[in-house]
Amino acid sequence: MATTEHPPPSRLRAWMLEGLSDMGKSGGHTGPHAQPEAAHKGQRWWRVMCLTGVDYFSTLGYQPGIAALAAGLLSPIATIVLVIVTLAGALPVYRRVAAESPHGEGSIAMLERLLSFWQGKLFVLTLLGFAATDFLITITLSAADASTHLVENPHLTDFLQGKQMIITLILVALLGAVFLKGFLEAIGVAVALVGIYLALNVVVVIVGVYHVITAEHVITDWTSALTTEHGNVFVMIGVALIVFPKLALGLSGFETGVAVMPHVQGDPGDTEERPTGRIRDTRKLLTTAALIMSCFLIATSFITTLLIPEQEFKSGGNANGRALAYLAHEYLGNAFGTVYDVSTICILWFAGASAMAGLLNLMPRYLPRYGMAPHWARAVRPMVIVFTLIAFLVTWIFDADVDAQGGAYATGVLVLISSAAIAVTIASHKARQRNWTIAFAVISAVFLYTTVVNVIERPDGVKIGACFIVGIILVSLLSRLARAFELRVTSVTLDDMAGRFIRDMASRKMRFIANEPDARDKAEYRDKIEQIRADNDMPEQEDFVFVEVTVTDPSEFEAGLTVRGEVLHNRYRVLTLESASIPNALAALLLHVRDETGCIPHIYFEWTEGNPFANFLRFFLFGQGEVAPVTREVLREAETDRSRRPRVHTG
Repeated sequence: MATTEHPPPSRLRAWMLEGLSDMGKSGGHTGPHAQPEAAHKGQRWWRVMCLTGVDYFSTLGYQPGIAALAAGLLSPIATIVLVIVTLAGALPVYRRVAAESPHGEGSIAMLERLLSFWQGKLFVLTLLGFAATDFLITITLSAADASTHLVENPHLTDFLQGKQMIITLILVALLGAVFLKGFLEAIGVAVALVGIYLALNVVVVIVGVYHVITAEHVITDWTSALTTEHGNVFVMIGVALIVFPKLALGLSGFETGVAVMPHVQGDPGDTEERPTGRIRDTRKLLTTAALIMSCFLIATSFITTLLIPEQEFKSGGNANGRALAYLAHEYLGNAFGTVYDVSTICILWFAGASAMAGLLNLMPRYLPRYGMAPHWARAVRPMVIVFTLIAFLVTWIFDADVDAQGGAYATGVLVLISSAAIAVTIASHKARQRNWTIAFAVISAVFLYTTVVNVIERPDGVKIGACFIVGIILVSLLSRLARAFELRVTSVTLDDMAGRFIRDMASRKMRFIANEPDARDKAEYRDKIEQIRADNDMPEQEDFVFVEVTVTDPSEFEAGLTVRGEVLHNRYRVLTLESASIPNALAALLLHVRDETGCIPHIYFEWTEGNPFANFLRFFLFGQGEVAPVTREVLREAETDRSRRPRVHTG
């Protein structure tokens, strides 16, 4: 095995990279790839629902206020439209996603399977940019809303007034500190937080409905104002449909619900290939969460619109970003209101923890497989620092304002839901399910329309999403370039014939010829041998084995290598390989042969004609091009001991 000696790391470096999962499996030549995860004992679906619920249900902290600002008196009607889209659109889509991608990969993995080569990678990177927008804005928006609840609390408002930015940054920093110390998913904590928070909201809703019913003029005033402002019910519905995209935050949580699927216990007979129980229970999770949230959304939009003065929802108002907390203090007293504030702050902060965990699970799932992440990106702590600093920047850009971040959050949510709807439409079409294909196509059109309208009305969301996309693609390509000369082969396997060739060569000088297969006729191999002998001034008695590499998908970064041997024209021995990169495959084969036989192999190349820079770009993008020097460089990085390094000859 080729190994590289490194000086002992400093204590800080060792702490930062603790738990790095890409050190490779023992045996064979490996590029960076993760160790298999330990077996995970699942949890009951309703407990896992609380884990995703800290993200989904916590939007009650700010959704009623955002709905009131967007729709005004029409907030309850617009919210009903939102609920219909949730139950008839998003829920069926993600129930299908759960069946198609039961290991937590979500809709991104479904779409990834439809595309290959670089266009597929760039498409996934784009979706990852919007996913990063979704999760990071979840962290900053939740922290901003938590700080709003603190600042607006009657017991603290005089002391904390004007310090919302500082409080938000402190909350984000505390979140990062938790993950730097080491974060274990505490489903029990999530169950307690969600249970208490929903119970307190039930109390607020009951009291709010009671005050609406007992104060008869409230309903009549509202209906009169609606009729005066909009005329008739059809106009109201039309306006509600128009403003619906502004309420898209109420759709958040479905992608998280699918992401936590691996935690669902399922049935004892479930297998990784057919986790039937896990899929069934995840569907229960998604359906139950959607029904609970839909009931709360309708009830809270109704009571907040009727009981809170319109000016209080605006920036600087007491209900801005905390409509239900306003009602809790107004109708249940400051003591209950303070308890409600504490519960809201806790669940909002824990929603940020859920989002951070999602980021730490999502990015390493894709980028390292593409070779598009620095080596340290698989360690938790460096990534926590990166995400925390980005969250600081986003908080500063948006001035810790809940309303200002709503557009960016909604954009991330809508793009992911739209991609999921498109993915399940394609999956239904491939399964020849005509009715489902039509239904999901209609749902996709609705979400695409909503996304476009949201982007037009609030372009800040797509702007910050574009920043994440550009940043991810730029860093990914630079990382891929920096890691271009890694071995990038996880294992090497020889078939019986290839193994026989290697054992036969071990008794003498081991000489390989790198050949680009063309006609593969007798003349091709004869002429190649003559050329190599002439270029290197070698006697005729020297024996050779040809090595031919076929490039499959050059955008893939690492994979196992299978070597097959064959005898062509009853004379020429040929080893054939399939790989994403010719130089890396050749280097891995040479190192494997050396380790198996104890002999130093030699390999012979022709110089590649053409511009060296253009040839290097061909290697970087398409896995071929400047093969000879790149093979030598891969060997140099993999084996520091020159005496043990396979020999590369070029003529």
